[in-house]
Amino acid sequence: MAKMAGLVAALVCVTVSGTTVPIASAQTYPARPVTLVVPFPAGGGNDALARLIAERMSRTLGQQVVVENRGGAGGTVATRALAKSPPDGYTILLAYTGTFAINPTLYPNAGYDPRKDFVAIGAIGTLTSVMVTHPSLPVRSTADLIAYAKANPGKVNYAFVPGTVGHISTEMFASSASITLTKIPYKGNGDAIANLIGGHVQMMFLSILPVIGQIQSGKLNALAVASPARSALIPDVPTIAESGVPGFSAVISYGLAAPAGTPPTIVARLNKDLQIALADPGLRKRLDAEGGEVLPGTAADYADLIDREENKWGPLVRGLNLRVD
Repeated sequence: MAKMAGLVAALVCVTVSGTTVPIASAQTYPARPVTLVVPFPAGGGNDALARLIAERMSRTLGQQVVVENRGGAGGTVATRALAKSPPDGYTILLAYTGTFAINPTLYPNAGYDPRKDFVAIGAIGTLTSVMVTHPSLPVRSTADLIAYAKANPGKVNYAFVPGTVGHISTEMFASSASITLTKIPYKGNGDAIANLIGGHVQMMFLSILPVIGQIQSGKLNALAVASPARSALIPDVPTIAESGVPGFSAVISYGLAAPAGTPPTIVARLNKDLQIALADPGLRKRLDAEGGEVLPGTAADYADLIDREENKWGPLVRGLNLRVD
């Protein structure tokens, strides 16, 4: 009887969509593997980063962190579903600029509110975007691309996943440079990158991580990076801002989030293990080598970052009159 009473005391009940769900307290958490949902198909930079974090967090959390890819509608499908998941700490989300700062404005009915439906666990870091083109496109610089696109309106196409930072960054670039580009949508970056390398599409904005090998081998041309400063990973590649589009900046941030209502003690535990992961020299070296910058901090720090990003990207999406039905 005492053992049963102890077990009952270790459980907390919450109500999710009208259903009462028992969840483990911080004393018993985690009692089983934790699922880290990546709201995109496997093969892109989001997936690679998630697996890197999951492997490190598994070492200290005491349970395996399992990555699960759920693509669809620029990340909104999985993000919307996770917002309705039990707030027990066993299903968490790889959140990023696209799903939390862009999609709520880009999609008329995204189905979630990053501030109301989620609780921040902690930021992971930022990744620099690079504008790449297939060698068949006769341009070798940002100035070349702008001149070619102006001379050939609509004949330059770009690959994108609706709602991603790459999508909005390309539209922002086209607007700033006063050029017209043709859109070629994809469900995930993996297929888009494969088609870019194959020459079926001509340009794309991507994090450096998934295409650094192709840039180094000459299969893709890196015209410029979207960050305010050059990347140490490809230092000879100029920024877009110094290539004729002053003030241009489109940096991607990533973090972990959980459904609203997740107990603060569990959020604190996940943040603690995330901070340990981010302090790992091997992880920091890997992120540095892939053009990333680690952003350690509290859950509140990440919540503040989410606010700042939404206040930047939301008005931008509205200003460009972008919409995905």
